[in-house]
Amino acid sequence: MADQIFIGRRKTSTARVILKSGSGKITVNGKEFEHAFPMLLSREDILTPLKLTDNEGQYDIRANVRGGGTTGQAQAIRLGIARALLDINPEYRLKLKPEGMLTRDPRMVERKKYGQPKARKRFQFSKR
Repeated sequence: MADQIFIGRRKTSTARVILKSGSGKITVNGKEFEHAFPMLLSREDILTPLKLTDNEGQYDIRANVRGGGTTGQAQAIRLGIARALLDINPEYRLKLKPEGMLTRDPRMVERKKYGQPKARKRFQFSKR
């Protein structure tokens, strides 16, 4: 049977996550977890769904993530892991949903408008 891939997204980041039973090894884009995300906050963010469901060290996680920055990528992986855990055991919804782990954050960067330097900033007004 082929591995099932779960998608997580945040801003412009897209993560494809595969969960397998194992020892808790996490690989992101072929790199070790600690090298892919040097910031402790990002690593803790990714592990949150596993901690909430008491599954730390029970699954090997392979994630391919593209686009965006490190925080967006970490949160995209977090969503992918949460969706994968939900597929394994639907009862995890009661623990994950209240913490916001199953919600796709819809916030995106507002586009730049013509006649302005940024999305909302205006060029300096000169009366004379």
